Amino acid sequence: MNFDLTDDQRAIIDSARAFAQKELAPHAAEWDAASHFPVDVIRRAGELGFCSLYSPVEQGGMGLSRLDATLVFEELSAACTSTTAYITIHNMATWMATTFGSEAVKAEWGPALVTGEKLASYCLTEPNAGSDAASLKTRAVRDGDDYVLSGSKAFISGAGATDALVLMARTGGDGPKGITCFLVPADASGVGYGRNEEKMGWKTQPTRLVTLDNVRIPARYRIGAEGEGFRIAMKGLDGGRLNIATCSVGTAQAALERAAAYLNERRQFGKALAEFQALQFRLADMATELVAARQMVRLAAWKLDNGDPEATTYCAMAKRFATDAGFAVCNEALQLHGGYGYIREYPLERHVRDTRVHQILEGTNEIMRLIVARRLLADAEAASRIR
Repeated sequence: MNFDLTDDQRAIIDSARAFAQKELAPHAAEWDAASHFPVDVIRRAGELGFCSLYSPVEQGGMGLSRLDATLVFEELSAACTSTTAYITIHNMATWMATTFGSEAVKAEWGPALVTGEKLASYCLTEPNAGSDAASLKTRAVRDGDDYVLSGSKAFISGAGATDALVLMARTGGDGPKGITCFLVPADASGVGYGRNEEKMGWKTQPTRLVTLDNVRIPARYRIGAEGEGFRIAMKGLDGGRLNIATCSVGTAQAALERAAAYLNERRQFGKALAEFQALQFRLADMATELVAARQMVRLAAWKLDNGDPEATTYCAMAKRFATDAGFAVCNEALQLHGGYGYIREYPLERHVRDTRVHQILEGTNEIMRLIVARRLLADAEAASRIR
């Protein structure tokens, strides 16, 4: 096994780090305090290809591997977790539209989505269908050359400030086989938005309820065939789980570096905090957990890139471990700062707030455990293949 990064991958990291330090880090605290959605900066990220990292090259995307994408997202999230998390969501929605969309979707929407000129929200979750996504109720009925959609979606990132909704709706009977994917123009007649939710973290992106009241869209805006929506959603979630896990790793890396610097700077009882062995041990454990999380994410990304039959299981394990470890590292870094960690002059409290939701979205970590356990128990050979 070779764990070294290639020269191309190091160049990707350097590019992402330069953008993050110039465009994200200086403004992250201000954006958080004002609940500001930095659309202009996201579009500048799109100019570098960061809004379509793994979308197909033939559609204008970068065509990078999921592993390469984790390298970009880690650097960006170290500077601003919340904004990066939205960029990962846009990447997923754009990948769906440009990979599975009709020729009309690709032609009419693809060029603007891959560059970030137009932004997308991903609409799967409903008020009564969170972890049980296959039970969603939003319905799309065929009417001639159109579909008419009615229902609602909950906790939608970017909603009310984006241009397109990549949305799952029921066209058939109950269960996953009755679900179809659509691209809905965000300003279509009958689309409504609730209030911007007041959240604990992720304040640089709006989160709203989306309602659809007899929204009529052309049939050419369907993504994939009827009944393929759930399969597309699950393919998206594998990558989405890696993306969120990576955001936890990047944020935890920033927290670890700040904690190490603080221990060297801060003096108590006549010596630097870095000289206390108990604090050295805590820092060592933080670094160890972070490296383990990073390697698990990269392994899962490699499995997904190479079409491994157990990729979904690896993505679930990586999401569970990395988001738990990332939050723990951020929380510990705050503790090492003492009272200073709790005030907004330092970014630790923001890191803790922003990483906490990663244990909930893209499938809660309890659901991740179910996915892994059920796969291990599926047959006599399953457990031996996951190693």
